Parts: sequence; structure tokens; C-alpha cells
Amino acid sequence: MFYYIKGTLALLDPLFAVVDAGGVGYKLTISTTTHNALPNLYTEKDPQVKLYTHMAVREDGIELFGFYTHEELSAFKLLTSVSGVGPKAAMSILSIFTPEKFALAVCSDDTKAIAKASGVGAKTAARIVLELQDKLMKETSAETFANAKGGNVNVSAISQKGALTEAQDALTVLGYTRSEAMSALQGIDPSIGLEEIIKQALKKLMR
Repeated sequence: MFYYIKGTLALLDPLFAVVDAGGVGYKLTISTTTHNALPNLYTEKDPQVKLYTHMAVREDGIELFGFYTHEELSAFKLLTSVSGVGPKAAMSILSIFTPEKFALAVCSDDTKAIAKASGVGAKTAARIVLELQDKLMKETSAETFANAKGGNVNVSAISQKGALTEAQDALTVLGYTRSEAMSALQGIDPSIGLEEIIKQALKKLMR
């Protein structure tokens, strides 16, 4: 129903924000990640904000969820597509991970880190990795890489690059420096395939 809400940040709580849009105050449940990205009401006067939204309709009411970035909204939708993961659990996970760090945790099988989120146990964390890993790995090695290069990727040229170089490029897309990526890739057998190379490098980087 609502794609985003844009207006004046009227109230900010660790768990929710109220945005005044056209004289209507919209209460949106937010993650810690979004909370930390929003303006400080004590230092800024009438700050203007834009939050991407998701509306959950339940028997006991309707709840709006707000996200500072579209990437966080996408991560939320991915999480709630996993069986047994509801909006509250998804927000709990996104309160300890940025979307990028969440993708890294899934791709590197870091179920222990995911299970640290409030209300998320080891079984749920394992299910999240099981259901989302292939999808996130595919996006990291293909679509995300292409977007980072402006969408003009010559597939045949990429295929001619060394697997380790491709993996290094993918890791920098995820926010690591080239030196960090190079260090993580040391000792990894390039013959195991690009996705497996990235997995092993991410495990080193997430330690």
C-alpha cells in the first residue's frame, strides 16, 4: 500500500519512529540500523526523512515497518520469506546486521552470529542460511557485481579473468578493501570455483 513515507521526523524511539507526512503521524517500527541512520531530533530542527515501508496485516491489527534504505527493506522481505521467520525476528536480525553484513553472514554459514539476534535460535538461523544462501551467493557473484560496475559487464571478458581476481572484485563490492580481500584469498585453491572461493574468503573475514 505504501512504498515509502516522506515527511518530518516527529518522534524517534529505539523501536519506532513517527513521521509527520501531510499532517498525519505515521508510526513505523524500525531496526537499530535504521534508528542509527536517522537524524538527531535534539540537534536538528524539523528534519526531513524518507523511510521505505512494509505493512503487515494481522488479526490483531496493522503494523508499518520503516527502513532507511531500500537494501534493508529487501533484506527484510528475504528474511520474512523464510519459513518460521516473522517480521519481529527479521527486525531483530537487521538490528544487529546491516544488509551487507547479513548477506556476508549467510554466505559464510555464520549461523552463530545470526542466532545472536533476539528471538532467533540456532535452528532458525540454520534455516535462514539453508533457504537464502544460494540466492544471496548468486546475487553477490552476478547481479550485485554487475550493478557495482554500472551494469555494463562483459561476461566473456569476466570469464577470462582469474577466479581469484573475480573473487577479489566481489569482496570489494561487499565493502572490503582490496588489501583485506587479497589477504583473505591467500591459500585458497582457485580450482574450487568462484562461489566456493568467496565462501572460504568470507569465513576468514568474518572471524
